[in-house]
Amino acid sequence: MDTSSKTTSSNTALNPSHENNSLSLVYKETEPRSSSDSEALDDGWEESLPSSALEEISEDEAVQIVAEPPLPLESFTLQDYIDHSETLQKLVLLGVDLSKVEKRPVAAQLLLKLDFEKDITKILLFLKDVGVEDNQLGAFLTKNPYILREELEDLETRVSYLRSKKFSKEAIARLVSQAPYLLLFSVERLDNRLGFFQKELGLHVRKTRNLVTRLPRLLTGSLEPIKENLKVYKLELGFTQNEIKQIVYRIPKTLGISKRKLTQIFDYLHNVMDIPHSNIVHFPQVFNSKLLRIKERHLFLKFLGRAQYDPKQPSYIALEKLVALPDDVFCTEVAKTSIEDFQKFLKTL
Repeated sequence: MDTSSKTTSSNTALNPSHENNSLSLVYKETEPRSSSDSEALDDGWEESLPSSALEEISEDEAVQIVAEPPLPLESFTLQDYIDHSETLQKLVLLGVDLSKVEKRPVAAQLLLKLDFEKDITKILLFLKDVGVEDNQLGAFLTKNPYILREELEDLETRVSYLRSKKFSKEAIARLVSQAPYLLLFSVERLDNRLGFFQKELGLHVRKTRNLVTRLPRLLTGSLEPIKENLKVYKLELGFTQNEIKQIVYRIPKTLGISKRKLTQIFDYLHNVMDIPHSNIVHFPQVFNSKLLRIKERHLFLKFLGRAQYDPKQPSYIALEKLVALPDDVFCTEVAKTSIEDFQKFLKTL
């Protein structure tokens, strides 16, 4: 792999080793000069030729000689190349974590090929213009160094597409910052993603924009677990299409919860605590709670005779109060007892 690093003056190239995935230096044989070229060089540089290697020098002159460390012929880490690469040095100052970058496929070789001023500066200016903060640039490139090989025109086209879909400047900045791989997606792929959520959830265009802006990784993550969860909500948990839409729109993260957690929490809420679908729809955050917390608090309320989850009853306890409050507030405001009593009860379980 050829390198444009300004720190190496020899005709060398940095190449990935196909056998051990290390970085290696392969020396290229230079073309012989013609005799006329040699004579011309001799005429111009005759007075500035270095002293012979066999010529004696004084002790003072010897002390002033500084030997440059050799460029490693092969290495498994970018750390060994930092002293020889101005590009790597500037990336480190920017906040890029090279130890993480080098673990990504071909990312290390990519950085060794690039010139900071020629190849990287324009991408940084583009990202800043899009809305990525200065203090986020290092973390951004750590997560997505591959953006440095993208054509600037392609990146601008993808941002223009988002603008055409009425995403605000602030929304685009959030999308790009929180989903670094977004700008690697073609316009067609981005359009398909937005179309998927709009169609599967039955959302209007405005709500689709709002959904992905609140959770940008929906546009870049795998769709398979999302498709699986949508099936679980409908076929296994029995929610209607409209209820699923409300759950997902209120708490987008529920699309990424594991199937096991979804089914376990729903089973306890619906089949043990007799909480209807409609109550769960009004507080879907319950799926983000720990099952153990739900069980402990429900059993404590049942022990106290306060486990009432019917909104038509005066002693009704909402799911939000059941799972969202800290222990001390739950005990005083919901259980109407002390936290010490709650802790004693837990020891009996």
